[in-house]
Amino acid sequence: MSTQAPHPALLIPGPIEFDDAVLQSMSHYSESHVGAPFVKTFGEALTMLRRLFITEDPASQPFVISGSGTLGWDFVAANLAERGDDVLVLHTGYFADSFADCFETYGVRATQLKAPIGDRPQLDAVEKALSEKKYKLLTVTHVDTSTGVLSEIEALSKLVRRVSPETLLVVDGVCSVGSEEIQFDKWNIDVVLTASQKAIGCPAGLCILMASGRAIERSRSRSTPPGSYFASFKNWLPIMQNYEAGKPSYFATPSPQLVHALHTSLTQILSVPLADRFARHKEVSQKVKAAVTKLGLRQLADKPENQANGMTAIYLPEGFTPPQVLPSLLKKGVVFAGGLHKEIATKYIRFGHMGVSVMDPKREEIDRAIVSLGEGLAEAGYKA
Repeated sequence: MSTQAPHPALLIPGPIEFDDAVLQSMSHYSESHVGAPFVKTFGEALTMLRRLFITEDPASQPFVISGSGTLGWDFVAANLAERGDDVLVLHTGYFADSFADCFETYGVRATQLKAPIGDRPQLDAVEKALSEKKYKLLTVTHVDTSTGVLSEIEALSKLVRRVSPETLLVVDGVCSVGSEEIQFDKWNIDVVLTASQKAIGCPAGLCILMASGRAIERSRSRSTPPGSYFASFKNWLPIMQNYEAGKPSYFATPSPQLVHALHTSLTQILSVPLADRFARHKEVSQKVKAAVTKLGLRQLADKPENQANGMTAIYLPEGFTPPQVLPSLLKKGVVFAGGLHKEIATKYIRFGHMGVSVMDPKREEIDRAIVSLGEGLAEAGYKA
């Protein structure tokens, strides 16, 4: 039985429910961030991230920095592009708009390639865009938390390498790492950025990033200094390298308690084959999506190939809004999220199914959420 205080099951697309052992790691006594015990813990966490991202390239480097996933955008914009550069942002929802805004803050010109809501830019359109202009970077949101749209990374990477090999491929994996397969080396990715509070299953507060040797070299060959002091590869790279080598190092104070929690969550994740973890997320996702269809509801991502395995964005019945449904779900002990995409926010809700809620066979919150969704809609006057 869980030792956590009774609470509604948090089934939004992050933060998610946390395992007891992860939360208990947060209560670790205070210790020096340059002391040998903590350096060992941090170094092991960095090494485990290599296994999670599936990279064996010694030139690649994991980073764990205090901050949210949004900080990962700043790392990319501040280090891998310079003022006046062009970048191509593939748009599948709210978070592409935000990433583009981040680039513009640094004086980088962001061109967005958009698709209809619930879809993703097609490869022929990407090829056309890359053929018409030289882009320093191409960014793609692996799973957009606002729409539940899943992007296909492997085929995209092959296209970029063929058409514009000098363009770096940057994957926003905030809502995908830990629930969707990512093959960093095999797929020839340059950067994956993510955060601790989604499928990785650790409380919010850590920005996690994997950078390829090519990306790091690009940051070193800049003609101008990085655009940020805190979000600087130049400042953080030796720190991460030293921690992973078991050497104390300092640039800015990390969060020892969060790093302990990350170490625990990564240990749990890697205790089973990653292929099994991804298969389990897909199995549960299909169960949720079948239940949504049975209720006569539609997903924002209506094409199966566009549907994420860690969340489902669900259109409400015509005439219904989130405030008519979400309070009823809360009373039943389930928390879903409202809509986030600014064009349709009042028309849909979001169901997060990732991490411990999916992987722990003793937990029943996914089944309870499916039942509660049907009951909540019925109480609001909907007849399936």
